[in-house]
Order: sequence, then C-alpha cells, then structure tokens
Amino acid sequence: MVQGQAAALGGAGLGALGAALWPLSCFSTAPKMSLWSIISHMPPEEFSGLFTEFPHSLRCVLADWLENQPWEFINGSDAFCTSVASGMLSAMLEKLRSAASSDGQQCQILQQVNGIENMYRRDPLRLVSVLRAILDGEKAAVLKRDHHLPLSFHRRQEELKFNVGLQRLQHRVRRIQALRDGPTASLQDPQLKTEAKAPESVSGELPTLILEAVKELEVAKQQVLKRIQIWKRQQQLAGNGAQFEENLAPLQKRCENLVEVHFQLHQQVMGASAELGAELVPRLRERLNEVLSSLVKSSFLVEKQPPQVLKTQTKFQASVRFLLGPRLLKASAKPYMVRAEMVTEKQARELALSAYSSTLSESTGEIMHNVVALETNPTSGTCCANFKNVLLKKIKRCERKGSESVTEEKCAVLFSTSVALTASNLSIHLQVLSLPIVVIVHGNQDNNAKATVLWDNAFSEIDRVPFVVAERVPWDKMCDTLNLKFMAEVQTTKGLLKEHYFFLAQKIFNDYSASLEDFQSRSVSWAQFNKEILPGRGFTFWQWFDGVLDLTKRCLKSYWSDRLIIGFISKQYVCKLLSTEPDGTFLLRFSDSEIGGVTIAYVIRGKDGSSQVENIQPFSAKDLSIRSLGDRIRDLGQLRNLYPNTPKDQAFGSHYNKEQTGKDGRGYVSTAIKMTVERERDQHPQSAAGPLPGPPPALMFNLPMLQPEGLQPVPSPMCPPAPFCPPPIPTGYPTAESSINVMVTNNLGSSFPRPFMPNQYMTGEASQMLSGGPSPEPRDEEMLELAPLTLMDSLQSTQRWLPSMDQPPCSDLDQFLQEMAAEGPPFPAPPQHSGYPNASGWGLGDSRWDDSIRPGHT
Repeated sequence: MVQGQAAALGGAGLGALGAALWPLSCFSTAPKMSLWSIISHMPPEEFSGLFTEFPHSLRCVLADWLENQPWEFINGSDAFCTSVASGMLSAMLEKLRSAASSDGQQCQILQQVNGIENMYRRDPLRLVSVLRAILDGEKAAVLKRDHHLPLSFHRRQEELKFNVGLQRLQHRVRRIQALRDGPTASLQDPQLKTEAKAPESVSGELPTLILEAVKELEVAKQQVLKRIQIWKRQQQLAGNGAQFEENLAPLQKRCENLVEVHFQLHQQVMGASAELGAELVPRLRERLNEVLSSLVKSSFLVEKQPPQVLKTQTKFQASVRFLLGPRLLKASAKPYMVRAEMVTEKQARELALSAYSSTLSESTGEIMHNVVALETNPTSGTCCANFKNVLLKKIKRCERKGSESVTEEKCAVLFSTSVALTASNLSIHLQVLSLPIVVIVHGNQDNNAKATVLWDNAFSEIDRVPFVVAERVPWDKMCDTLNLKFMAEVQTTKGLLKEHYFFLAQKIFNDYSASLEDFQSRSVSWAQFNKEILPGRGFTFWQWFDGVLDLTKRCLKSYWSDRLIIGFISKQYVCKLLSTEPDGTFLLRFSDSEIGGVTIAYVIRGKDGSSQVENIQPFSAKDLSIRSLGDRIRDLGQLRNLYPNTPKDQAFGSHYNKEQTGKDGRGYVSTAIKMTVERERDQHPQSAAGPLPGPPPALMFNLPMLQPEGLQPVPSPMCPPAPFCPPPIPTGYPTAESSINVMVTNNLGSSFPRPFMPNQYMTGEASQMLSGGPSPEPRDEEMLELAPLTLMDSLQSTQRWLPSMDQPPCSDLDQFLQEMAAEGPPFPAPPQHSGYPNASGWGLGDSRWDDSIRPGHT
C-alpha cells in the first residue's frame, strides 16, 4: 500500500524526493515531524556506534537544528566547500554556546564545545563528514523501523540541496567576474583568494568555468521545474483530500533567484565573447534563452482550480498566478489580459504535445466573463488574474469511445495570455491547463462525475499526456484513496481499518472466500469501481460508498470519530460475531442493500430459546435528521450493550439529546417522539406453491389530535406509476410492525396517548378530487408523509418520485434527456427487501424505495 502510493505521487523520474512523498496521501492529517522527534524516542543503544568523534550529549543539544543544515550536500574539497563548511562550524559553535548558557550543565557543555572547536577549526570538512555519517546512521535506523522518513524531512533536504546548488552557482559567477577583472578582484572576496591564478591562465580557464556554470544553471532549472510539478501533483491530490501546502511564495523566490543568476551569467557570457569565440557564444546564448523560456512558461500556474465537477449555468471561481510577473513583466499602457476557454481532452493533448506553443483553434464550451486582467500587487509581491464570476453557459460534447458515458468525458479550462518581458524585451505566449473537469448538465450526474474525478486525481502520473490514467490499479492503492477521501469528507482523524478494507474488497471483487492477504495482491479496474452494478443490487461500488460518505458526513461524524460504528461489515459476519453474545448486544453497520443507510444489528432470544440476530430497517440521513441515532438507541429497551460489552448509556450517553418535560414558554404541553421496533407476532412459512404474502399492515400512530368537524376520510397519497414506484417484492423474511408513540406529558410527568391515523381527514371537496376514493388501510410503501396533508401537500409529495427537483435550464433539458437516454434508464433495478424489522419515527413513513434510487445514484 505504501509503495503504491509512492509511485502515484512521485511518478517516473522524480527520484528519491518523489518516492519519499508518499505519506502525503496516507497521513494527510499527520503533524509535521522532524527526524530528531523520532530519534529522541528510540533507545540510545541503537546509535552508540555513531558517536565516536562527536559527543552524543551535544547531538541532543543540537536536536533538529542539525538536520536543517546541508551536511549531505557539501561534497568536495574546493574553496567553495571549505568556505561553506567553515561557516557551518561557526554557526554550530554559536548554537551550542547559546544553549549552554541556559543549561544546568554549562561547564561540561562548554568544555565539549571548546574541544570540538580545537579539533575541527583547521579542517571543517572533516566535521562535515562526521556529522553526515551520524545523520545517515539515524536515517537508516528510522527506515529500518518505520520504512519511511518524515515528509517534512524530505522537503527540507530538497530545499537545502537547491540552496547549496544556487550558492555554488553564484560562487562560479563571481569567479568568472573575478577572472575577467584581474587578480586584484580575487583578493577582495575571501572565497576567491585561494583560487587566484596568473593572468596567462585566465584565457584558458574562463570558457571552462562558463560552460560549467551554464550546466549547473540547467541543473538548477530542472530542480525548480520538478518542484513545480510536485506542487501541481500535490494540488491534484488535495482534490481527494490530501494535505496541501499551497503557499507559492517559496517557489516564487526560487524562480526569482534563479532568473537573477541567469541574467548575471548571461551578462558574463556577452562580456567574455572575445575569449569564448564566435562559435561558442551563440550556443551558450541559445542554452541560456531556453533556460529563461522554460522558467517563464512553467511559472504560469493555476493557483485556485475551477470545480472539477462543473455544472452548466453555474458560476465558479478560479485564479492564475505568474510567479515571475513581479520580476519580469514589462510595464504596459494596457493591462495584460488572461482568457479562459474550455478544451476537450483531445485538444489538451494536442496542446501538451506542442509544448503549449500552439494556440487554441476552437473552444468546446461557451464561458461568460472569461477575460480578466493580469494584475501585479506590489504589497504582496504577486502577479495574479482572479476569475470571480465565470459561468459555463453550455458545453459541446465530443464523440465518446465505446461504452464511455458523459460523466467519463474529461475537459479542462485553458488559461492563456501574451506578455512582454523587461530584460530581453521578448514577447512570450503563456498557457496553462486546469485539472481535469467533468461537465454535467444535471444534478443526477454528480455522483458518477465525482467518481471520474476521484480516479483521475488518485492514479494519474506526473507530467502525463492529458488526461491519460490507468484503467486498473493495485487494490492497496485504492484502499489509500478511499481512506483519504473518507477522512477528508467526514473531517475526522479516524480512518478506515484493515477489517474495513477486507469488507470493501469482498464487496468490490464479489469474492467472500479470499483472505486479506489475497486481496492485497489484486488490482481493481475502473469498471469494477463505477461501471459494473454490484450483484443483486441496483448500484455500483462507488455509488454505495459515496452514499456512506454522505450519510456519515451529515449525521454520523461524531459516532464514527468515537469508534461507535463498525460500519463496514457484512450482515453474515455480524451474525457470526453476535450469535454467541448475550441478549441485547448490538452494533452499527452500514446497509449493504441501500445507499446511504445505517442499521442496528442486535441479539434477541427467540421463542425456542435460541439466540437470533435481527437487523433493524436502515436509517437514512432524513430519518436521522428527524431523530438522532443516539436518541433512537436510547428509545430501544432491547439494546443493552454495544459490542463487545460496553453499556449503551456509557457509549452513547454523550450523544443523547435532552428531552423537554412539562410546558414550554408559551404554555404548551411538551411532546416526546419515541421509536419502537416490534417483531412479527405470528409467522407462518409460505409453501412453495402458496400465494405471495400481502403488504405489511398499516402503521398505527398515537397522536394527540382532535378530530375536526366536517372532514371526511381521505386516502393516503397514491404512489405514481412505474418505473418510479416498483411494487413490493416478497423475500420470505419475517415481516415486522412499527409504531410511533408521540407522548404528551403534563407538568407532573404523566402521559395520555390517543390513537390517530394520519392523513385520514381532509375536506370533502378535496377527497373527491383524488382518484380511487378513500383508502381505509393505506399500505406502508404508499405512505409518503405522516403529517396531515392538504390536496396540494399530496400532489407535492407525489413529485418526490421524480428523478430530481433540481431541473436544468430549458437550454440544457434536451441535452440531459438525450444523455440519459444514451446511457440507459435513469434508475437501477429495484433492490430486494432485506428482511429488516421496521423502525418507526416521526416522518418515517416514506417508502424505502426512495432511499435506494435517490437522485445522484443513477
């Protein structure tokens, strides 16, 4: 799992830095850690052999200061390395003496400091070698134990490497200037004194120095470009919830420092043209211009990405930033304008293959307010174009491959501008693509569009051809992605466990015989993730998982964070766990058969004395918004201990809501909503040839309400015709009754329930307007609302069977219907009932079919 994520983030060609960044997605919420913070908690015996030439006590005093110095990158014995090593020795001695002044063992530390100074002052490079060996030993010990080093350590090492390279390059430029100015200039710079040479050797050394400096400049440029690529990759992973340090100031400073050295070196090349010769100068100028052009083009970035699931006729925001703008932009009477245009995947690929040198021939969508000025802010030192009220009016679909749906079609926003640079008076065309975007025209497409974006963000490679992504990935990579998404969406620090991964693997692979180790070597395809319908269900794996995400985020965050919900566990395994437990033991699991449902499984004693495991009908987000999960658990007396043996009041007490008693401030008697679960009283097995069982009995409610005069019985709202209201499917499971007790309490705490059938009374005129006449016993599946309805309420309740109340604009409606027709029916096949006992609460009479075909899960 770890190695797979390293490959996903690091990509090809990024070396140790890219491979080391894998913890970004695995531990997105982990705090920054230094190497010393780990070493200091390990047994000192593991490092005893490292401190033969440097006291261990001084290592402890230096702590994480030591790892923040470039010991590893001072390789060589030339004047530059010697000078840097001498400076680091002085800084270390100052650090130790400062620490000794505040330490109780001041004398001992000062003695050791004086010994270190006497030992290494004449040979600071030896100190560098000793401390480098100590750090290497500490890194090896951490890698042996944890198999990786802290992300912050790698980032700091990469910064140190670049800074040392930049200092070396600046040293070479000064050396070149000194050679051109003569021996007296060398004597003014301490680092150049030892390198002063006779004038006759200058003409032969100067071309070599310049060539080495240009080569080092190109290496530094590659480091900057690689760091920009990593920043872009981190930004993409942040779309899935990974930690992201989006501050571009350090990158901007790198680019500006390197450009400054570039101009200095360019000046030296032009000044030494006589010594270099007419043949070498053009080649050097060409290489220098390529360095500048690459830095300028790569420093044009999308700082704030557009939404990756973008609905037409919806406003959005984005911003682009030109890192070198404050340094290079030439003043202009008219501001430079940045244009935003939609491009298809094919157009994006063509632009990438041309190194963004070609221009866009035709936009694939119409964007309003898509031209913004590129403005420089002297206070913040930034150069940005902020798109604040952009609107995608319409999209032109391209031809799709095979069974590809519209929610698998990826587009992007192309930001482009032309600017003039000050130093070279060069006009350059800047272009940058946003992250892949899936354009939808209706809310029902949102779920599948999110799946496309999640897959692309997680498994794309750095510097890929737009927008190529693997069709099949290792299962351990998928586990990391699901965990990252879950923690980010729910906003919790409690991620998925290996038992959860095992259940998810069984579900997505439809394999209940393999072991956890077997799944770790498997790979999962895009089709298994969000194209193939799960066996016996009407939805894909992602649609089910996204429903769990939504439910947990909205209603179960605190329960999950307190580890009160097992959640990802099969009904069969629940029976195995609970079958040997005492009566009243229960646990919470996410529904297998419904999207976005959580159910309570509990042990109850059957008539024959044997233990039986019952699963209460799943609660949706709507159910839990009416009465919380904690209060429902408190209502059910048959629930005693949370598995394995925690009393429910101890586990859920902090989640109970305080219930009112007596009268409120207006003098009204308080009411209390209670949930009950009733098992079937009489159960008769059906013969193979017998008739199908009828619908379950109607719900009976105890509500304190007076019967108005002049009202006639009215039927419950009629269920719309197919395909929106499938008929009940018998399953052979025992039926169950549910009831709601709304108790009215007086100020003495007594209660008096009164029976009432909701939706039973309505004016006579309204009653005649409903076809079919009164219904004396409405079926459970037909009862859409529990509150008394007017005729308009009834008609509005019927509308909830439509795919979504979020209708697209008229200009998009035909396109949406065409896309739906091309992709098949808008609703999955109705799932089979699962044999859950009904659990009732206020407003829980809605048909369960609605939860399994809710909009967004086509």
